[in-house]
Amino acid sequence: MRKTTPSARSKTKKGSGAKRLDGEAAQILRHRGQYVVVDTDSDFLYIGKLLGVSGLFITLGEADVHDRRESSSMNEKYVLESKKYGVRSNRREVHIRFQRMVSYSLLDDVIDY
Repeated sequence: MRKTTPSARSKTKKGSGAKRLDGEAAQILRHRGQYVVVDTDSDFLYIGKLLGVSGLFITLGEADVHDRRESSSMNEKYVLESKKYGVRSNRREVHIRFQRMVSYSLLDDVIDY
């Protein structure tokens, strides 16, 4: 039986994580050029045009970076208004740490209620 050193095991773990990230990136990149809503585990909500995924970041252009603490409107209402009236971009480009993403969806997939 072949023994694995701790450093060899960590390389294996990193490799499998990189493959998983590559698979997720490919899924996200199907929506390149479309407006997406990115929920994070922070106080920020992002709405913007998907430009790409590279390394540890997802990049949005013509983006609205919305601090949930600075608004009395609920997230869903804010997203619905962005869909109805257009994205109020306050950044030409923003890079969001991939690990901070909780979910993403196409802005067009947001259902009006």
